[in-house]
This record gives sequence, structure tokens and C-alpha cells, in this order.
Amino acid sequence: MNNIQTSKELLPLPETTWWSRNNKHVFWVILVVLLALVPVFFNKPFHLHLLINTFIFIVATLSMRTIIISNQFPLGHAAFMAVGAYTAAELSVRLDWPMWATIPTGAIVTCIAGTLFAIPFSRLRTLYYAMGSLFFGVLVIYIVRASTFLGGYGGLGGVEPLFIGGKKVPDYYFFLALTLVCAIAMYRFEFSRIGISLKAIAQSHDVASSVGINEARYRVLVVGVGCFFVGLIGATFAHYNRMVAINSFELMTTLMFVIYMLVGGIGSFAGPFVGTPIMFLIPEYLRELKEYSPFIAAFLVLLFVFFLPKGLVGLIKDTFSKYKSRRQGEIPRY
Repeated sequence: MNNIQTSKELLPLPETTWWSRNNKHVFWVILVVLLALVPVFFNKPFHLHLLINTFIFIVATLSMRTIIISNQFPLGHAAFMAVGAYTAAELSVRLDWPMWATIPTGAIVTCIAGTLFAIPFSRLRTLYYAMGSLFFGVLVIYIVRASTFLGGYGGLGGVEPLFIGGKKVPDYYFFLALTLVCAIAMYRFEFSRIGISLKAIAQSHDVASSVGINEARYRVLVVGVGCFFVGLIGATFAHYNRMVAINSFELMTTLMFVIYMLVGGIGSFAGPFVGTPIMFLIPEYLRELKEYSPFIAAFLVLLFVFFLPKGLVGLIKDTFSKYKSRRQGEIPRY
């Protein structure tokens, strides 16, 4: 037995993947530095406004992906963003609370709402959970539209701004820092023991339960975490725009989050960082094509689903892995 070579000895695994951990850290540090320098070279309010909205959608998409890793598909995710936004707006307008109190409260209220929603639906999976989440989203939209206290169709204005003066540069740095903090927190959550358990549940809930993982408890937990971050960004979104309108949180907004993930790569944490800028910024800069953007988005989704199911991040990883294998004379692994 000792003389028999194992497959690992015949084909030794590389010590590192296509991209080592140190290189990843260097890349992200360089990216953050470049983003921090953007206002120095591109300080037009329009460009900064688009980048700020990109940061907002990146955090919202990451929070949705955090829930999806447990094999739950929240089609009403934008409605939870609305809960955080309207909570912060109401506290600011009606009770004159300061921004540092309304934003955390909006995140906490959304987390509680998400947890309460998840408890009765914790046993639902895939399509059934998606339908339950969609029902919640429609319910929130109808409640807001029917309520004059919440502003109805016209929305609610007069929310305290993030910074006095109306300049975009402070807002840009605020959202850059907030995106960085939220991304680090969600990354640590996904690759923690809890995140690994959630992925095990997604692979096979029967196997996960057989090793002592409480499926219902973990599903409720991940919905609460995802809703906390989307509520947080929703609350800051309200203060940035100085108003909230329910049209910003309808089903189409959730579908755009899905598109951002699919284009970037739903199986990769970096997917929203790649898919969101591409799918959000390109239509904004090509305004003559904006009326055709739903058709273009639908075409791209079909293209990525059938030909690039791993998204752009998966394509880059596969390309580098094949290049490294050929360069080192190794047999590519698929």
C-alpha cells in the first residue's frame, strides 16, 4: 500500500490558487486608493453622483447575495431597503432625529423586520421562499402607496442631508467608506463558520441537518444579516437623496440586483463589484440607448446564463487558471 502513489502525488496540487491571498489584498488596496483619488481628477457632480449610486447598489447587491448563499432567493429584497429608507426618513422628518441616530435605527428596524419575516418562511426553499419574499415586497409597496403618513405616491421629502453645503465630494467619500466597511463585514460573515454552514445547507439541507446544523435557525440568521445591511444602505440612501419614493424600491430594483450578480458572477463575492458598475454606469453614459436598456439587460442576462454562468469574475478566474497551468506545464483542472 505504501508503494502505491496517490493521485495527489501523481498530480500535485499547486500551493496557491490562480491568485494568492497577498495579491488579492494588494489589488483591493490599490483599487481603494484609486477610488479615493477619483474626486481629485473627476470632480464633476454628475460623475460623482453616478459613482455614489454605484456604491449604494453594490452594498444592496452584496446583502442580497449574502442571503442567496443559503439557497434562499429574496425577490422582495428592495422592499427591505425601503423599510430602512422610510424608517430613517420618518424619524428625520417627523421626530427631527439626527442622522447618526436615524441610519442605525433604520438598519436595526429592517433587521428585525427581516427576521420576523424569515421565521415563518424558514422552512421554505428556492421558489417557495422567492414567492413569499415577493409577496412581502408587494405588500410593502401597497402599504406605502396607501398611507398619507408615509407620503403615498408622491414620496416623503425634507430628510436631513448627509452633509450641509450640497457638494458631492463629502458624500462620495462617505459612501466609499461605508461600502468598504459593509463589504469587509459581509466578507467575514460569508467565510466564517456560519457562512460555511449556510453553504452546506445550500448544497444539501439533509446532509447539513445530519451533522447537527440547524437549518431553520441559520436561514433566519442570514436573512436578518442581509436585511441589516440593505436597511443600512437604504437609510443612507434616504439622507443622500433628501427624500424617499416607493418607485425606487419596486420589483424592478430587485431584478436589477439579480442582473448585477449574474453579470459579475453570482458564485463569487467579487461579482457585485464587477457587475454593478458595468450594468449601472454604461446605460447612464449611453443615454441615447437608455430607453432600450430593459431589452439590453434581458439579452445580457440570457447571454450570461447560457454562455457565462460563472459571470465575468468566473471567466477571469478560469482564464488565469488555464494560463498558469500551461505556463507551469500542469494539466488544467476543470
